[in-house]
Amino acid sequence: MHGYFVLATAAARVFSFRSSTKQRGLVIALSLAASLVGSSALAQTAMGLSQNATFQMRLLKEELRGSPIRSQNSEAAGSNEQRFRSVTPALAQTASLPSAKRDSADEIAKNRTQKEIDPFAKFENLREKGMWLNIPGPADTIDHDKGGVRSALAEVGIGYVGGTVISLVDNQLPNAASATTANQLYMGQNSTFSTVNFMIVTYDLSRFGIPDGQIVVGAEQQYWTWKPGGPDRVGLNTLAYYQTFFDRKLELKMGYLRNVNEFAGTLVGGNAGASVLAPSSNILYQAGMSNNAAPTPALNVKYNFDDHLYDKVSIQRSISPDGQYAQITENPTGLSWSTANAGILLLDEIGYKNKAAPGLPETWLRAGAGFNNSTYKNLQYPQQSRADANSVYYVAADRQLWQSDVQGSAYRGIYGGFSVMYECTLHLT
Repeated sequence: MHGYFVLATAAARVFSFRSSTKQRGLVIALSLAASLVGSSALAQTAMGLSQNATFQMRLLKEELRGSPIRSQNSEAAGSNEQRFRSVTPALAQTASLPSAKRDSADEIAKNRTQKEIDPFAKFENLREKGMWLNIPGPADTIDHDKGGVRSALAEVGIGYVGGTVISLVDNQLPNAASATTANQLYMGQNSTFSTVNFMIVTYDLSRFGIPDGQIVVGAEQQYWTWKPGGPDRVGLNTLAYYQTFFDRKLELKMGYLRNVNEFAGTLVGGNAGASVLAPSSNILYQAGMSNNAAPTPALNVKYNFDDHLYDKVSIQRSISPDGQYAQITENPTGLSWSTANAGILLLDEIGYKNKAAPGLPETWLRAGAGFNNSTYKNLQYPQQSRADANSVYYVAADRQLWQSDVQGSAYRGIYGGFSVMYECTLHLT
């Protein structure tokens, strides 16, 4: 159609240069606008002008033949010109209205998208992987992303989290403040103060094509007024390598690990990020499981049958069979490969986990067993030589009863659960 307009206008140029120039501009402008806007009125007007151009061509031919049909052509031209003038305001209105609507819709969509995007979501991949324990993420920290420091580090694949736990346990019984037990046996028998501070840094290896790949390095410092509760130390918190295989069917984590954060879920609420003040159990420590203050070399492998059912096994260097205090006293930095009389702890846990989602409460069921071949003392006959191994068994369940923030953080709420743990000594001969 466009080529036809141009051809018709070129033919009309012989008849009237001024008239054809005006018609050509109008025809071209309206034909382009009609193709862009799609207005039926505009298309009709362009067609009318096209017909007028046809009349001009016929007029030219008749002039050459001496036939007077000029008046008919003038009337048609005038009619088309009037039609154009009436359509012009409507054309301007029609052309501008969709643009305004599009701009408004784009702005609304942009604002809605900005509201829905979590500004801290980009840091999720930099949190330590492979644990049941949810250490608070950047959104729950006091520094957030002040000065863009966290974002700048994230750009090069680095994430971090730090924390401090301060506690004071005091005996509130009458006259307790005026008396001091010479040989304190438990926390709070005398006023007991402690502080534990840690910093963990992660590095993202998935940027190099390693599926979910991550390196984790952490340090810890602790101080206790009652030394058997600690004791004091400055040393390694973790040094780990993590990655997945076969589309996350298999998870591998190895290094100096804190298996208390990898197995069992000793806090009520499991991986829901329960408070450290929640009930917990230290039986696993007695069975030789490594922990935040006493990381040991370990290899953990987890197989995910589906999104819920899993089996997780570990080969771990046990902590000292004489307990946590002996372990830290002998190896305060946590870098030593082993401590005296410590052997190997084998662990296996099978479980079912349904993570919290909006309207879907969290459920976690698990059962595990461990065997430790370290040489323990026989507490019934302490004078005998060391010859006893150790084993541990546990069953635990947690269920989210109420979600306090369904859309924002579905894992937050009220939980209920139970755990049964049993440790026994195996007499080896």
